[in-house]
Amino acid sequence: MSDPSRRSSQPRGQEPPVPVFRSLGDVPTNFGPTVAAIGNFDGVHLGHREILGAAVLEARSSGVRSLAITFSPHPERFLRPATAPRLITPDTEERVRLLSAAGVDAVLVLPFDRELARIPGRDFAKCVLAETLHVRAVHEGQSFRFGHRAAAGVKELALFGAEFGFAVHVHDAVRVRGLEVSSSAVRAMISAGDVRRARWMLGRRFAVRSTQARGRGIGSRLLVPTVNLAEYDGLLPGLGVYVTCLRVAGRSFQAVTNVGNRPTFGEASFAVESHILDFEPVDLGESTPLELEYLYRLRGEKKWDSPEALKQQIFKDAARAKRYFGLLR
Repeated sequence: MSDPSRRSSQPRGQEPPVPVFRSLGDVPTNFGPTVAAIGNFDGVHLGHREILGAAVLEARSSGVRSLAITFSPHPERFLRPATAPRLITPDTEERVRLLSAAGVDAVLVLPFDRELARIPGRDFAKCVLAETLHVRAVHEGQSFRFGHRAAAGVKELALFGAEFGFAVHVHDAVRVRGLEVSSSAVRAMISAGDVRRARWMLGRRFAVRSTQARGRGIGSRLLVPTVNLAEYDGLLPGLGVYVTCLRVAGRSFQAVTNVGNRPTFGEASFAVESHILDFEPVDLGESTPLELEYLYRLRGEKKWDSPEALKQQIFKDAARAKRYFGLLR
């Protein structure tokens, strides 16, 4: 079974190889001219990478720099925290790494605060894009919105571009295997447990980055083949059992992961619990970074009649997972 998304385009844990500016004031006055792509870029999926790639290509052909402009926190998390979606890439640094890997010359992370939220679209185009970043062209998707109350879209951006001297290129949505790619579509797939189709849209495996749960009685060495993830603020797959790959301390382990409330044992207790199939002892403290990649959903969560029945099912899940990994070789 060939899986081109098994490898990321940049080694994990490596710092972005391009400059990362954390505010407009960090951008050197002589950095421009630029070709930019602006967005939240949650997940940095294939649609995002199509737009970023077009910006990179135009910048190189014009002899200028390409720039990805994103925001932290996600505007929805700032404006409507109670209803904001859980994010595919809640960690800004991971999003920056993925943007960097898309080939841009630099990444600008604008702090999204009340001041930025109140800037009208025209002022953003004039003061930020034209006067500060010296933008010559902007690449965006059809659904791009910006400015106070997100009142401006790509039509308005094109009008502002004509006024302030930059071109605007609007890209149609990317489709993969008949599916229109968007962050909301990826989130819906993951929430439903369909990590396989989410992988098609992302162009890589969906992964969660966290640490181990505290208070599990595990010291500085992992001596048992089970790891529980710490509480996680980002998006998790729907309840169920998954074939996964757990990366810890530079090692990659095959695993079966249960995302759920463990109803067989009485009172609901949510956990993301991974059982390592090819276990070997490894250094693991409470702050050791973990990366859990979701490959395939084996089944939904179920309340079994007894712990013994659950144990038998776990053996079956492990056997199916081993067959899956065998097909990947």
